[in-house]
Amino acid sequence: QVQLVESGGGLVQAGGSLRLSCAASGLAFSNYVMGWFRQAPGKEREFVSAISRGGGGFDYADSVKDRFTISRDNAKNTVYLQMNSLKPEDTAVYYCAADFSSTRALRASTGIDYWGQGTQVTVSS
Repeated sequence: QVQLVESGGGLVQAGGSLRLSCAASGLAFSNYVMGWFRQAPGKEREFVSAISRGGGGFDYADSVKDRFTISRDNAKNTVYLQMNSLKPEDTAVYYCAADFSSTRALRASTGIDYWGQGTQVTVSS
């Protein structure tokens, strides 16, 4: 059974930092492109970031570029999202995603293979 378990969410003041983790089990982790999405109240889920299988390729939404950094540790079956300079508009539930095909496909969320349950990030002003 495949599981993606996010952690690291919480409440932080604007300008602060958080690091999200997503621990994967039940799948050949290094075979999957991994990514993060978020969904704010009353809004649709949106792409945040993606990382290639080997960790050398990245993609970011314009809204988080230069503030967020995605990384992965294939030995630990874990993907991370370092979030710096957080803004109130970053408040959302953050979801981890795994896609067998490509970072482009993951960004388009046309065929996400697995989703995590989400972790809440709240940024106060």
